[in-house]
Amino acid sequence: MGCIVLEGVTKRFGANVVGLGPTLTPERAAASGATYLPLLELLKESDIVTLHLRSIEETREILGAAEIARMKPGAILINTARAALTDEAALVQALQDSRIGGAGLDIYMEEPLPADSPLLKLDNVVVSPHTGWTTAEVFERFVATAVDNVENYLAGKPTEMLNPEALQQR
Repeated sequence: MGCIVLEGVTKRFGANVVGLGPTLTPERAAASGATYLPLLELLKESDIVTLHLRSIEETREILGAAEIARMKPGAILINTARAALTDEAALVQALQDSRIGGAGLDIYMEEPLPADSPLLKLDNVVVSPHTGWTTAEVFERFVATAVDNVENYLAGKPTEMLNPEALQQR
């Protein structure tokens, strides 16, 4: 699992940010202006739940029917990470019953989202394609960064490395 703690959110908007993750400790959360909470407590307390997780065995349906039922009434779920993180049928039911306030989604169990999807019939759901990040400027930056990385590597000064320890093993 993963967690993003947005320090600027607390400072600029006065939001009470809570989070959890496998490497997040109460101390690290506090240092970022957030509070660490276990999942069920986080769901019970949060007005907005936003997912930023990889889809792996441990995160599959991290928000299943039981977890969605524990969400604060009126809460909003934002999932722009992976569809498998939620039980889509349970989410649809919670939205239809107005158990939660709404959802913002750009990922779905079946993509593209079928025209007869119940998600498209709900007025408390915002859907978009999972391509919000694709702009001409982003692609220009991708290409420039890739070229810079190759040139820097060939010059013996690699940059933008996710695992620099691998280079030490060469």
